[in-house]
Amino acid sequence: MLTEKQREVLPVTRESVTHKFSVNGYEGYLTIGLFENGQPGEIFMKIAKEGSTLSGLIQGFCRSFSIALQYGLTVEDAVARFKGMRFDPAGPTSNPRIPKASSILDYVARYLEDQFGEEARSRVA
Repeated sequence: MLTEKQREVLPVTRESVTHKFSVNGYEGYLTIGLFENGQPGEIFMKIAKEGSTLSGLIQGFCRSFSIALQYGLTVEDAVARFKGMRFDPAGPTSNPRIPKASSILDYVARYLEDQFGEEARSRVA
């Protein structure tokens, strides 16, 4: 039997991280809004190819992903589902910690893992 989960609402004024990235020459900005505990609660992406099909699909992904985070999806679960997804653009990135990505979603998953995953939390502690 499924139980109804409550959606955790982000504070009206919240901290965020904005990260500039490039995957095989496609530039973009990833903004991650944070819950009060410092964990991601929403994501937004701006891709340089504005108006493209890719840009529209990315916006839909971000909305769905944000809602999932607000209903309790953990960074680890998100990474497990999106890390390794393969589609263009793919290739070298501008981030030395993530030298290659198999897609923009793969890059986002790897970035979230690097910045907010279990290992990242233990680096801070």
